[in-house]
Amino acid sequence: MRRHAISLSMHRILLIDDDTELGPPLSAYFARFDMVLEHALRPSEGLARLKQGGVDAAILDVMLPEMDGFALCRAIRKDSDIPILMLTARGEVMDRVVGLELGADDYVPKPFEPRELVARVQTVLRRRAPAPRSAAGDANTLVFDGLVVHTATRTVQRQGEALELTSTEFDLLQLLAREPGRVFSRDDILNQLRGHEAELYTRAVDIVVSRLRKKLEPLDCIKTLRNAGYTLALAPATNPAP
Repeated sequence: MRRHAISLSMHRILLIDDDTELGPPLSAYFARFDMVLEHALRPSEGLARLKQGGVDAAILDVMLPEMDGFALCRAIRKDSDIPILMLTARGEVMDRVVGLELGADDYVPKPFEPRELVARVQTVLRRRAPAPRSAAGDANTLVFDGLVVHTATRTVQRQGEALELTSTEFDLLQLLAREPGRVFSRDDILNQLRGHEAELYTRAVDIVVSRLRKKLEPLDCIKTLRNAGYTLALAPATNPAP
């Protein structure tokens, strides 16, 4: 019998949804884009699979047995910062707000076109991927008093301690850190982080900023300028540490 080998470079996506008819057609569709889609019907099954490792992103339905998608998102975020997309049947703003507050990176309202879901997954994976290293290592390191942002490896150190950020949180911090002191409006941030084709709303920016601020504490470095936007209020370090 002829077997089809799975390339180690193919991304593995975990779908956690109790709809038994959803997995097979989506798996076939994702395979066209060099992605392996695994399907877990229950949150407990999905959490067990995530603990095994090797999953690059998770897609969670909001309506699930055992626990809803929000509780599942919270449980995943305790141990992992992998990209998470939420599937919301109603597409209500409150569902999106709650999901983003809990650490989700994106949302897709049901019913959805498979091509849109693939595009959203590709976007979060692309944002997650480390940038190629350049010969000038310093160009990939943004150093401030108490904060170091490594753009090549997509890692952050706050007062010498490594931080775990979601891909969206890192992209926001990197955007602000590249031009400290510049005020970015909500529209600026939305266009940079989510793309022009995505369905956007300004509340999402406030949520991600709030999450990022909490992780950066005790640094009080992201300032809000009323009716204007957000800025990184940190001075670049005069003598960056190696």
